[in-house]
Amino acid sequence: MISLLQIEGLSKSFGDLVLFRNITFGIAQGQKIGLIAKNGSGKTTLLNIIAGKEGYDSGSVVFRNDLRIGYLEQSPHFREELTVLEACLYALSTNPLIEKKEVKYMPNHISDLQTHHNMSPLDGDRIAHEQRAKEMLTRLKISDFDKPVGTLSGGQLKRVALGNVLVTEPELILLDEPTNHLDLEMIEWLEGYLDRSTISILMVTHDRYFLDRICNDIVEIDQKELFRYQGNYSYYLEKRSERLAAKNTEIERAGNLMRKELDWMRRQPQARATKAKYRIHAFYELEEKSMQRMDNRQVRLNVSASYIGSKIFEAVDICKSFDETRILQNFNYTFSRYEKLGIVGNNGTGKSTFIKMLTGEIEPDSGHFDIGETVRFGVYSQEGLTFDDHMKVIDVVRNIAEYITMGDGKTMTVAQFLNYFLFTPVTQHDFVAKLSGGEKRRLYLCTVLMRNPNFLILDEPTNDLDIITLNILEEYLIHFKGCVIVVSHDRYFMDKIVDHILVFHGDADVCEFPGNYSHYRDWKEWKKKADKNNKAGKSEDTGKYGNSLNAKKNATPSKSNSNNTINPSKTSSRIKLSYKELREFESLEGEIASFENKKKELETALNSGNLSIDELTQKSNHIGELIRMIDEKTMRWLELSEMK
Repeated sequence: MISLLQIEGLSKSFGDLVLFRNITFGIAQGQKIGLIAKNGSGKTTLLNIIAGKEGYDSGSVVFRNDLRIGYLEQSPHFREELTVLEACLYALSTNPLIEKKEVKYMPNHISDLQTHHNMSPLDGDRIAHEQRAKEMLTRLKISDFDKPVGTLSGGQLKRVALGNVLVTEPELILLDEPTNHLDLEMIEWLEGYLDRSTISILMVTHDRYFLDRICNDIVEIDQKELFRYQGNYSYYLEKRSERLAAKNTEIERAGNLMRKELDWMRRQPQARATKAKYRIHAFYELEEKSMQRMDNRQVRLNVSASYIGSKIFEAVDICKSFDETRILQNFNYTFSRYEKLGIVGNNGTGKSTFIKMLTGEIEPDSGHFDIGETVRFGVYSQEGLTFDDHMKVIDVVRNIAEYITMGDGKTMTVAQFLNYFLFTPVTQHDFVAKLSGGEKRRLYLCTVLMRNPNFLILDEPTNDLDIITLNILEEYLIHFKGCVIVVSHDRYFMDKIVDHILVFHGDADVCEFPGNYSHYRDWKEWKKKADKNNKAGKSEDTGKYGNSLNAKKNATPSKSNSNNTINPSKTSSRIKLSYKELREFESLEGEIASFENKKKELETALNSGNLSIDELTQKSNHIGELIRMIDEKTMRWLELSEMK
């Protein structure tokens, strides 16, 4: 494969904080790489270094001659007076078309390619470029090309920035949290677009479905080192677990050896010390290795929620509009004890407005919420970061409470609680100003949970949180002894947490679905196919699985275990397989079994320890391709089996 970018021995630090040390990796043509690390480990910094926006301490960054790069930053910025079309074309403040000559960046130098930020990347046929930009913006559901970017919402601005990257037709794109602020429809469109494209990608994202379906390589920064996994996110999880198990075994062995070495050193007469300097030197190396700690604990925060009674809240005839935009119309809903509800829908359909009405931040135009006396809300919102940068991390949480009560009646101190959320003792005594954006989000989450709420309302909780923190939060919510409402575009997170969802379609159309988001999406696809097959017109997403909640007084939603699968035969019609599809279905079983056998053979070879480096590389690439084929064939088999 043609190499586009090679990073050699790269190191970066801020004062005494080392982000990564001597990391080396490359990006080849067609590779789609996911970058994973804890918040504060240097993910965004690494992308900025590659884009020429930051310097570094040592190493080199070498690009292929005339390489075109696009960069989607986590928080895009444009000059406010630019129109949408101008921003997409000119990229004056973000995402230029960067033509990288074959250049080697040296330490502590910022690339002069930043000057391209003040140049038009599209100085050729302007009419053709404008047409292409309009087509891309239309795909991204942006139609008002003359609207000033200063008036756009966060989601609209992210889509303009995304269009700015894609319209320049780069060969390599750097994506920093591309799904943040995008609604589910837009995320799934982008997922399909990138999956079909031949663009090389280096991406930071917390969206694990997105990561799993797009990327064929994973690189992880862990304890300042870089580790590479040649497969998708599922493959990474498996191999990372094996790596940590081996590392922990090595650390335990080093600890045992160190105790023996320590005994030896203590028994040596001072006069003989010079005869075994190599042994003493080896002792200190062993000591350093044995002191390592692999933070791979499966944390279960069994925190005790405040008592919550049987009455939670009831929404009675709620109506809300903004000018001509209807949010809710005669909306009724009775919330049950220990319910875990997900809310989904496109941006602008009223999800956040509903939450703000529930918590009293916004008043409904008519109707009311009847909330139980024992309900104690804990709200995590997008506007919740209001910390004093001059306070220490531990003091921010200590101002709320000195300890938190666990489910077994025991207490946990602030320091212990922060440690569970990956704030080390050193970081706990840092000032808030030193935290990364993701670390501040994690601290905000701690302040919400530290109050012992019995009803959690989480508005886009996954934005800016790393995957490790999300795992801890998911574990917490699964065992939370209270009520939960989650507004999120993170499909993976929703699938793990909620047992049913409310779908906001816009124009006061709200439906309930018993199941998680993937169940809803599968059912919607089935409904669409069934309607098309029967020429019955447009699906309304109602019926057995989508119960309209508007204009239904005292409606109690039906409950469904989130582990149940949706039975498509319960829809209004059934789809029969054609002869060709039936033959395909029968052949897929044999193909999947054959691929699985080949995968087992490769795994046995890879674990044998008898392969050369070239053989290891070849077989690792092959197993990644096999996994992709197995997933693809299995999904097709499932699709056909439901139609059978």
